[in-house]
Amino acid sequence: MSEILVNKLTGKTTAGSILVTGEGNSTTTNLQQGLAKHWVRFDQVNSNTFGDTFNSSSFTDVGTGYTTFTRTSNLANDDYPAFIGSEIHVSYTNASDSMLAGSTQLSTSFMTTYHVENGSPTDTRTISMMAVGDLA
Repeated sequence: MSEILVNKLTGKTTAGSILVTGEGNSTTTNLQQGLAKHWVRFDQVNSNTFGDTFNSSSFTDVGTGYTTFTRTSNLANDDYPAFIGSEIHVSYTNASDSMLAGSTQLSTSFMTTYHVENGSPTDTRTISMMAVGDLA
């Protein structure tokens, strides 16, 4: 088995574009577009702190169940896919939900909200969010 050790990969034609051959050898994928550009794991209940984060500079506790996060480096637009989830409290019998909220510009910051089974916002132990897309 061979091993390649490098500190930096640079595209030959375009420095920031590297194509990877996909499964079945019939397609290629742009490596940079497939990488997560932002993630956050956040605790609203115990300490209002980041658990793990990448490309996040700050947060604001907007109110019960609502937190706004700001990125260190913005995304190029607000059309990227974002994935969000949260820990469900054991005291709730029905599914709860978490979502992006408000009309914040998603390229620079975003607000999350967490609702319990009756639709009321509440703080949750863990909010996890990830975004993929192009950096500005």
